[in-house]
Amino acid sequence: MSRPILLVCALAVLVGCSSDPSGAAGVGEPCIPHDEQNPNFSGFSAEEVNIETGTSACQTHVCLINKFQGRVSCPYGSPGSGNLCPLPGTDPNSSDPADKVNVAVSPQLTDRREDQAVYCSCRCGNAEGATDDGGDYCTCPSGFSCEPLVADLGEWTASFSGSYCVKAGTNSVPGGRSCSEAQQDCPAKYDH
Repeated sequence: MSRPILLVCALAVLVGCSSDPSGAAGVGEPCIPHDEQNPNFSGFSAEEVNIETGTSACQTHVCLINKFQGRVSCPYGSPGSGNLCPLPGTDPNSSDPADKVNVAVSPQLTDRREDQAVYCSCRCGNAEGATDDGGDYCTCPSGFSCEPLVADLGEWTASFSGSYCVKAGTNSVPGGRSCSEAQQDCPAKYDH
């Protein structure tokens, strides 16, 4: 069964890009979504596209979470008990429950790790793929393609609907197996 791709957007204002004339400085750099600071956040779905705007973690102020399952900071997931996953920025060896995720989290997928699906991006076209409407758009750097990700759902989506720079060849819904802690097949790609 195919479920539609959903959009979840941070409530922030999309701000202008950096001094790079293409507006793409920092595209592809790692970012950890702000939601992962919440110990009750159970993670993202591989059938969703999420755009976090206004983030200071990216020069472009946009963190893209494109069809990614779980949490960047918790590759093997968590059953929701035992406090297995540390919150980003905390000591992974801490025994303080306040430093841990306290809900169930799905493990990441082996064929769709955070370096392929969660990174800084920028808006490279509007909902029709055009760049001639007076909006601020970037030019995707080498190794990235301008892909339509966010449908125009009305006035409230106008500032972020459209196309974003995506790592070339990665814009598909994954279907692989889950990461296995027993096999240690998904070491962290980003520092948390």
